[in-house]
Amino acid sequence: MANTLSAKQRIRNSARKAEYNRLHRSRARTYIRYTREAIAQKNLETAGEQIVNAISALDRAAGKGVIHPNNAARRKSRLMKALNKAKAAKQA
Repeated sequence: MANTLSAKQRIRNSARKAEYNRLHRSRARTYIRYTREAIAQKNLETAGEQIVNAISALDRAAGKGVIHPNNAARRKSRLMKALNKAKAAKQA
C-alpha cells in the first residue's frame, strides 16, 4: 500500500489513465470485430462502412498514445487485406 502522498496520487492517476486507455482500446476492438464479422458473412457493403469506423478508432487510439502507431497501421493493413481478398473472391 502506498504511504506517501505522491505515491497515492500516482495510483489515482494510473487508475484514471487506465480507464481512459480501456475506453479507446475497447472501442477500436469493437469496430474491428464488427468489420471481421461482416467480412466473414460476405456482407461487403456493411464491411466497407465498418472498416471506416475501425480505421478511425485505430487512428484515434494511436494519436492519443493508447496503442503504438505501428500497431494501428498493422491492424488497418490486415483489415484492408481481408476486405480486398473477400471482394476479389466475390468477383471471381
